[in-house]
Amino acid sequence: MGGCLLAAALPAAQQATPGLPPVPLPAGPLVIETAEARIRLVVVTRDLSHPWALAFLPDGRLLVTERAGRLRVIRDGVLDPQPVAGVPAVHAVGAAGLMDIALHPRFDANRLVYLTYSRPGDDGVRVALARGRLDGAALTDVETLFTSELLDGSGAGASRVVFAADGTLFLTVGGAFGEKGGRAQDPGDTVGKVVRLHDDGGIPDDNPFAGREGHRPEIYSLGHRNQLGMALHPATGELWAHENGPLGGDELNIIRPGRNYGWPVVSYSRQYSGPRVASRPWQAGMEQSEIVWLPSVAPSGMAFYDADRFPRWAGSLFVGALRTGGIRNTGHLERIVFNENGEEQRREWLLTELRQRIRDVRQGPDGLLYVLTDADEAALFRIEPAE
Repeated sequence: MGGCLLAAALPAAQQATPGLPPVPLPAGPLVIETAEARIRLVVVTRDLSHPWALAFLPDGRLLVTERAGRLRVIRDGVLDPQPVAGVPAVHAVGAAGLMDIALHPRFDANRLVYLTYSRPGDDGVRVALARGRLDGAALTDVETLFTSELLDGSGAGASRVVFAADGTLFLTVGGAFGEKGGRAQDPGDTVGKVVRLHDDGGIPDDNPFAGREGHRPEIYSLGHRNQLGMALHPATGELWAHENGPLGGDELNIIRPGRNYGWPVVSYSRQYSGPRVASRPWQAGMEQSEIVWLPSVAPSGMAFYDADRFPRWAGSLFVGALRTGGIRNTGHLERIVFNENGEEQRREWLLTELRQRIRDVRQGPDGLLYVLTDADEAALFRIEPAE
């Protein structure tokens, strides 16, 4: 009721989300001038629907998750019309659905694929992690390794999964929204946390809260809202993750064991209705963000670049952005450059001419960047040097 009254009191121009006019996906390669590289943007496929993440198989094929619950295969630039069978049942409503994908570090030997998704149940929706064995065009021996506590509302809670060098995996569990955002501070609740697990779902004995009364032993860090991007730094091995604020205040953090990243006690963000989330952006005992976005860019997938195809991009962090400042059709790929001390030096916006939501970005085995857009009719792009 209150939301309806508020909307009625707003001017008509503020009731609808403003946006730039959309443009069609390019039919062929585009050559684009950027600050430090001349690139060619090549369409790999344009037949996807709301893809979320991709992974590269050793034989050159690509696996792509679609939010509706489909796992797709791309071979030699051609999308297989038949999805991979055996994917767990997914709650695909709004922003919820099938999300991230990762291959086991010993995939060549065990063929194990890991998926994060919104898991439906009789009492509601949870974030879950499952693994299965890729056998031809199907996942077999599928098992659930982790489920979060019950999510609120629509069941939307973002999740990424990344394997560490020691074979353990990190999993983000988003969904600490609204009035119940305080769940991110509850050590007995995995919502709003980064979780650390063994590859079989077991809990490492050296997790920071293992054995502490009232604490979920899976928790690695707490105080997060909704994390849509996570990556390991190729040089330092540090875990980096970012999270969306409601209205500005998206933040990028270096995730360290047992640390508290503040949501919603401290934040640079405002509520969607206007008031500030918190009275201060930082306080003792809570971690400072490495990077903050004001206004919001709704950051999504991200990847560090450490190949040699773009020498001047070495060490840069690439972050997909869904939209800027709440304006539709302002998605882009953001390049963040660091100085020799690992501190932010400058930012560059790429692919703004597409006016597309950028859902994921990954560095391929060929040293090129691969980018997924997020739309009913979405595309996978490859970024290569324009010789």
